[in-house]
Amino acid sequence: MTETQAREEICRVGRSLFERGYVHATAGNISVRLDDGFLITPTDACLGFLDPARLARLDAQGMQTSGDRASKTIALHTRIYTAARRFDAGTACVIHTHSTHCVGLTLQPHGAELLDALTPYFVMKVGRVPVIPYHRPGAPEAAEAVAAAITTYGQRGTQIRAVMLSRLGPNVWHDTPAAAMAVLEELEETARLRLLSASAPAPLQSESIDELRRTFGARW
Repeated sequence: MTETQAREEICRVGRSLFERGYVHATAGNISVRLDDGFLITPTDACLGFLDPARLARLDAQGMQTSGDRASKTIALHTRIYTAARRFDAGTACVIHTHSTHCVGLTLQPHGAELLDALTPYFVMKVGRVPVIPYHRPGAPEAAEAVAAAITTYGQRGTQIRAVMLSRLGPNVWHDTPAAAMAVLEELEETARLRLLSASAPAPLQSESIDELRRTFGARW
């Protein structure tokens, strides 16, 4: 993907997420890792009305070189790229939103992970989602905790594609903006199903999860 294509794709995905209610107001951000740096949505930008020419451009060291002022979450995004690419070298896009149902789950009692293996597509397309304890937006401690979670799971042989920042929202990553958006969509839909359930549904049995691993390469 060229830089021009990446700029256009960030704007397309941002508009799609905004129009379908996955983001609101100026919440959320999207970045893409380039061969020689990064693109990220500007601070306080509405994802539904992005201008490709005004996206923040940063060099490989994270220093801004052009565009509107970069989102403060660039530090978190760069830590995700560094940690995730140890286990999946194709990681090239990070999306963060304040998706309603995901955030709603962190306002209730929860475990170390946001969701159990409730549906086959959640297991196949998302995988495990560790919950990161609350830190203020942009806090460096959050970036450290996310990087540590990616490393811990990866060293166990389970590559993750998402984390959940308590009371803030999910961060998801993949090799393209479209693929990362698909992870986010499946995560938010599963969170919605969980919140709609009157009681905690039983997760898929281990035999079913093993079958998903063998058949589809599920990361669980």
